[in-house]
This record gives sequence, structure tokens and C-alpha cells, in this order.
Amino acid sequence: MVDSTRQLELLQQQVIACTRCPRLVRYCRKVAKEKRRMYRDWEYWGKPNPSFGDPNAELLILGLAPAAHGGNRTGRMFTGDRSGDFLYRHLYDAGFASQPTSVSRDDGLELRNCYITASLRCAPPKNKPLPSEARNCQPYLEAELRLLTRVRAVLVLGRIAFETYLRVAASQGEDFPPRSTLKFAHGASFSLPGGLPRLFCSYHPSQQNTQTGRLTPEMFQKVLVDIREFLNG
Repeated sequence: MVDSTRQLELLQQQVIACTRCPRLVRYCRKVAKEKRRMYRDWEYWGKPNPSFGDPNAELLILGLAPAAHGGNRTGRMFTGDRSGDFLYRHLYDAGFASQPTSVSRDDGLELRNCYITASLRCAPPKNKPLPSEARNCQPYLEAELRLLTRVRAVLVLGRIAFETYLRVAASQGEDFPPRSTLKFAHGASFSLPGGLPRLFCSYHPSQQNTQTGRLTPEMFQKVLVDIREFLNG
């Protein structure tokens, strides 16, 4: 029987080869061909981003989608953009990452007790995926949650990730509460039925949120402290 780690690896190969959303495939390839001037010497990834992290993780982090010149360029989620700069610095401080920076797939970064995935694996134009594209990508998240058997905490980054996870969780858990009773807010956390992981919420670490002060380092650190205390408890 193939173990769960190998199954996760095979699943990510399926993600990389995915062409379920023609609009996103065209956009990712277009960006990879045209490039941004400052990255003209890069060979862009230009394909769906595989998930990344520890297959035995207790913490699952769910983001929105790769950035056009971040993950779509580097081939790794939250790598090569300002969101990743913010995220990995704080994951390192909290003990979930081996280093505070993430610039390329071969930079030596390892996640510790943490696994990062996203609602969509392709960069969407203007960061606005279509509902049909989110539905097309959802089975990959469902499969990951089945294979990541040690996950005890899920951190969603932003409202779209929150709604994505609730759709998946509602289909897996018995006696799931009406989704209208679960309200997204930064710092909120929820105990879900049926043995599901505890759900923690944060604003997305987008450049817009971090530069305007909507999400400060202290706010994000507090969420990670809450998660660490939960896992240690």
C-alpha cells in the first residue's frame, strides 16, 4: 500500500499537470512568457503551484492563490512576493519554518509541523478567481485533508480561504453548524464538530493589508501564538 507521503507527492504531480480551468492556464502562461521587467532573467514556472510542507504537520495553512509574479514565477506558494516575505518571517519566529525568507524552490526552506496549500493553485487575473474555478480546484484540497491525518489546526488567510474551508469541512463533518453562524474575523477561532481540526482565522498577508496596517506583525504573531498554545495544549 502506498503511504500517505507518497500519495501526497502523486497528488501534487496531478496539481502541476492540471488544466481544468482554461482561463487560468492561459493567464499563467501569458504572464510567464511576458514576465515583469525586474524578473526578465527568470524562467517562470507558469503552471499550477503544488502544496508545500511537512506531510506529518499538525498545522495546515490555507491561502487564496499564487501571485502572478510570485508563486507563478517561482513555483512555490507564497514565494517571491511581499505576502511570502511577511508570512515566512513570522512562521520562522513561531518555529514553523527553518528560515525567515522564501525566494525560490531551491533556497533550502523547510516547514516544521506545518503544511501550506491554497484555495486555487493557479494565479487568477486581478486576484479574482471565478466561482467555477474555485470548485474545480476544491477536490485537491479535499484529497489533501484526507491524507494529512495529523492536522489539528487550520489557519485560513482571508475570507475566500475561510469560505473554501467551510465548504470542504461541511461535507466531511456530521452535525455541521449552519455556515451563516460562523463569521470570519481576524483572530477568530472555531471548534468544529466531528473531530475536525480547530479553525483559526487571519486577514490575508497581502501587501495591501500589511502596508495599510489592516494586518500588523503583532496581529499575525498573536494568531500564531494562539495556534502554538492550542497545539501544545
